[in-house]
Amino acid sequence: MRRDIHLNMKNKEISDIYIQENNRTEVTEFLLLGFQVSRGLRLFLFCLFLVVYCLIICGNLLIITLVSTSKNLHTPMYFFISHLSISDILLSTDIVPNLLHILLNNGGTMTFIGCITQLYFFATSEGFACFLLAVMSYDRYVAICNPLRYSSIMTSGHCVILTVICWLSECSVTLIYTITITTLNFCRPNIIDHLFCDSIPLLELSCSDTFIVHLEIYVIGIPDVFIPTTIIVMSYTYIVLAILKISSNTGRQKAFSTCSSHLIVVSIFYGTLFGVYVVPTNGQTLTMSKILSLLNTVFTPLVNPIIYSLRNDDIKKAVQKTLHKRVIW
Repeated sequence: MRRDIHLNMKNKEISDIYIQENNRTEVTEFLLLGFQVSRGLRLFLFCLFLVVYCLIICGNLLIITLVSTSKNLHTPMYFFISHLSISDILLSTDIVPNLLHILLNNGGTMTFIGCITQLYFFATSEGFACFLLAVMSYDRYVAICNPLRYSSIMTSGHCVILTVICWLSECSVTLIYTITITTLNFCRPNIIDHLFCDSIPLLELSCSDTFIVHLEIYVIGIPDVFIPTTIIVMSYTYIVLAILKISSNTGRQKAFSTCSSHLIVVSIFYGTLFGVYVVPTNGQTLTMSKILSLLNTVFTPLVNPIIYSLRNDDIKKAVQKTLHKRVIW
């Protein structure tokens, strides 16, 4: 009798282990909760984000088109701005359409492969923007501190090489830890209380030891953020020192105006980025975390073309010239 009880208990343990193993391997999709609010508020947010997404696409496509077609915009600075617009389109397209689906359905499922794909393109576009903003600050440093050598340093070939390095390095770096994440086992419940598949909420669902993944993210992420930040700080330190040496106020204003738009974009981008990933989240509500993520993934791609168009006379002239041609035609 005791032996039968012992065998039954053993079989139950084996069955429980089998079920646990199945729970680890059966998680093939995740449930993204989004904003758990009333239907009326969700519909309002849906309309708001739909309009914002259309503005992001139109604004950034306008920048890309103007830079491609206007000869007076064929300069290194506008070449980099056009690639920043490409990155903004990639980021918003990766996040917003699925966010709209989540808002309409009060949550939405995403396959494991879809989740990893979204994470990869999100991290790649964010990392690329970090490096590109650093390259753009270097471009402004050369333009203000070494104006006589600017054309020989920032050649078209040099600009293309720098941009390709930014794209390839970030695509490769992000691929490393996303591949590692795919080797992890995930347990139920498969619920992500967030707006999209980000690395932190995704790793919290893993049953496996995530030490290696966290180590990879820190080892890769720290240089990924702090190297560009160091380049930007050093570039603007030299730029400010050079501007202060200019005797006339008109000369100072003109020199500062050439980099003011970029400085605003850098401040917004790094402000939201550090707010989401660097500032301690102790005591931070999930709603606040979601709002900060929205500022980083939706607000920044929206304001970038606005800043570069409203504060840039060259782009204004290119828009006017293009509209004038259309009217004549």
